[in-house]
Formats: sequence, C-alpha cells, structure tokens
Amino acid sequence: MDLSHEFQTAVNRSKELTARPSNEELLSLYALYKQATEGDVTGDRPGGFDFKAIAKFDAWAELKGKLKEEAMKAYIDLMDKLYQTYR
Repeated sequence: MDLSHEFQTAVNRSKELTARPSNEELLSLYALYKQATEGDVTGDRPGGFDFKAIAKFDAWAELKGKLKEEAMKAYIDLMDKLYQTYR
C-alpha cells in the first residue's frame, strides 16, 4: 500500500473514533493533516480572542519545514495510536 493510500485510510479511521481525543492530540492531528496536504503554514497568525484559531495556527507553524511525506507518516502513526485508545 502506498503512503497516500495509507494516509487516506488513517484520515477515514479518524471518523471512527468513539471517544474524543484530548485537545493536544486533536491539535497534533490537525497540524499533521494540514502539513501533509498543504505544506507549510501561510498567512498571518490570527489575532484577537480567537484562541482556537491561534492554537491551530501555532500547532501547524511548529511543523514548518517538515516534508509532506514525513507529516503523512507521523499522522498515520498518531492515528494508529489514537485508534487503539479511543475506538
């Protein structure tokens, strides 16, 4: 199975979780997904009191420079762990 297919399978498995992962785990999933699908974060950091958007931006920005393939593999590995814990 190629990496893209494994990644898409992991994304689909994320919808099968029966319990909600922690906020930190969700941020990691979000950031890895964005890095894998879009590459480095662009645009300005959100301001004001939109703390959720700021947290998401910061989590994604921490992955700057990570190759898309590396982000896909990290997403798959994290999803495997979460699937065992939250299904």
